[in-house]
Amino acid sequence: MAGADLEEYRRRMVGALDVLRKEFAGLRTGRASADLLNPVMVDAYGQHMPISRIGTVNVPEPRLITVQVWDRGMVKAVDKAIRDSGLGLNPISEGQTIRVPLPDLTSDRRKELSKVAHKYAEAARVSIRNIRRDAMDLLKRIEKDGDISQDEQRKSGAEVQALTDEHIKKVDELLHAKEKDILQV
Repeated sequence: MAGADLEEYRRRMVGALDVLRKEFAGLRTGRASADLLNPVMVDAYGQHMPISRIGTVNVPEPRLITVQVWDRGMVKAVDKAIRDSGLGLNPISEGQTIRVPLPDLTSDRRKELSKVAHKYAEAARVSIRNIRRDAMDLLKRIEKDGDISQDEQRKSGAEVQALTDEHIKKVDELLHAKEKDILQV
């Protein structure tokens, strides 16, 4: 397979890893992270907006997230969005600042988050395997058209498989690290 084509499939696999990292960043562990509120969407000005477009998200303490809402009229909407997000958070409004203390994770909640992490990782693996399938289908098609020999097709297929194995291994490493982070008390 031409180097440019292989790089395109590598880029797509790296993209799948980036999506996984973002999903993992939104999974709550024992420590506060501004990324925790990234998936929260606020009904503001007639549309759904991420919290980062409504105010400034900070982590002043390891177990506290604050949101400094820019428009006083949006404080209730941000508070409601955080409560309804399914993250198990109870924000406290103080003027234009919303304090979001993070409660300790119970062992059941840790196990639940671990299962969610496994689902995210499996979705990333499926995505990477789909990219491999696309590459293999392309190789078979160009070999059938006579543009490359059967030997070149097999050699390129082995390169694609090696690339796939490399990225699946990275998914497993990310999952192991996230699981360790989640289960750490």
